Amino acid sequence: MSSLLSLLESLPAGAARALILVYRVTFSAFAGRSCRYAPTCSEYAEEAIAKHGLWAGGWMGFARICRCRPGGGEGFDPVPERLPAGASAFTPWRYARWRGPFRCEEVDE
Repeated sequence: MSSLLSLLESLPAGAARALILVYRVTFSAFAGRSCRYAPTCSEYAEEAIAKHGLWAGGWMGFARICRCRPGGGEGFDPVPERLPAGASAFTPWRYARWRGPFRCEEVDE
């Protein structure tokens, strides 16, 4: 029973990751593969969904895409290993970082 439940929970996340793959081989391939961030926004979203699930990882990916705009940042910005303190399903905006500093800058301080 638990394997069926885990399969049902992973189906939406798998579908979201498949849509990201479709984006990579279609629109991203034609628009040019130049991203100011490492990993790219699509790689970041896919990794966040794989690590933290569709709800939390989806919010993290959405915030990263919002940061990737003209005048936005650049640099190394990996997916966090743990969910931020204070984040919950009822406050999903707290899963994500909406502005800098980048993770590598936090380590230097």
